[in-house]
Amino acid sequence: MTRITADLLAAQAADLTAIRRDIHRHPETAFEEVRTAEIVANKLESWGIEVHRGLATTGVVGTLKGNRPGQKTIGLRADMDALHLQEKNDFAHASVHANKMHACGHDGHTTMLLGAAKHLAAAPDFGGTVHFIFQPAEEGEGGARVMIEEGLFEKFPCDTVYGMHNMPGFPVGHFAIRSGPMMAASDTWSTTFKGTGGHGALPHRGTDPTMVAAQFITAVQGIIGRNVPATQTAVLSVGHIAAGTFGSPNVIPSEVLIRGTARSYSPEVRILLERRLGEVAQGIAQSGGCTVDYKYFRRYPPLINSVEQTTLAVEAAALTVGRDKVDPNTPPITGAEDFAFMLEKKPGAYIMIGNGGDEEPRGCHHVHTPLYDFNDKILTTGAAYWLNLVQLELGDAA
Repeated sequence: MTRITADLLAAQAADLTAIRRDIHRHPETAFEEVRTAEIVANKLESWGIEVHRGLATTGVVGTLKGNRPGQKTIGLRADMDALHLQEKNDFAHASVHANKMHACGHDGHTTMLLGAAKHLAAAPDFGGTVHFIFQPAEEGEGGARVMIEEGLFEKFPCDTVYGMHNMPGFPVGHFAIRSGPMMAASDTWSTTFKGTGGHGALPHRGTDPTMVAAQFITAVQGIIGRNVPATQTAVLSVGHIAAGTFGSPNVIPSEVLIRGTARSYSPEVRILLERRLGEVAQGIAQSGGCTVDYKYFRRYPPLINSVEQTTLAVEAAALTVGRDKVDPNTPPITGAEDFAFMLEKKPGAYIMIGNGGDEEPRGCHHVHTPLYDFNDKILTTGAAYWLNLVQLELGDAA
């Protein structure tokens, strides 16, 4: 089997860097990736790849059939959207749009898959079909779910599907993956505690929802400590509290809104968190003479890698960078990823590629922060991983 390394794609490095930096400079957020999608579609078409536009508004799917016999089909997915965040970098390719930034590396993910598509289109020496899936709206809007609902896997059948994400703090040229649950389910919950409120000097004349809210915030961690099995992992965090008026600190508010996130890896724990949050909120509200409106929103499911496809992904990464630079049993990540929706429908695997740490000239800036930037050094490495994966799934793609 041919081993494909980043060196094989060295001639593409400058072009890929230019594409990536152009996308970074012009970030587009969920379902608004019009310019990015046009770049992707035009590139694919120029290489002779069949292109479908408009799935989930701005999604692009490129289809390439190998020139050898084969019926198997695989999907390779990259996300395209940016975040609502003001960039603080001062390099030439910094965002030109206020409060929009590629702070998660989707510009790099898109470019790595384009690099692989170009190479495969020039030498489609494999059996079967590759669907290059360029997905919008990963950041909180469930673009993968929307693509599926609009017929992604009916229009573009896939026997397996794969994804990849960069990991700041992890060395350049390294990969990390695990079979089974790798990333958490991400849910949102809210509680609105309601009392009468009243004068801050006369609290005995009313019911004070701030006391109830304070007790609830503390009690929430008891769900993790006393209800979730010690052998399993879950997170409950409060992210938003709203009550009262700044100009009236002597007024006890009549309502307190608390919103937060819930993270889990199994359906059983997910159900438990939803149930116990409601029970604790109701019990504490009643004890304080208040009522509560409780809502739980299931958002992204846990990302669960299939065993067989994880094995293939490990092998593809090892072919790319060497087995000593591949961690096949990385710890689960409490972040979430909407590629999980695709893995609910199809067997597949999601891998992390190192974006570099403090050894890099600019240091290590993590995703979703205003100084983050995708590391162009890994563009050819990521593209080579995709090529090795296609080779393992469909035959020699070199």
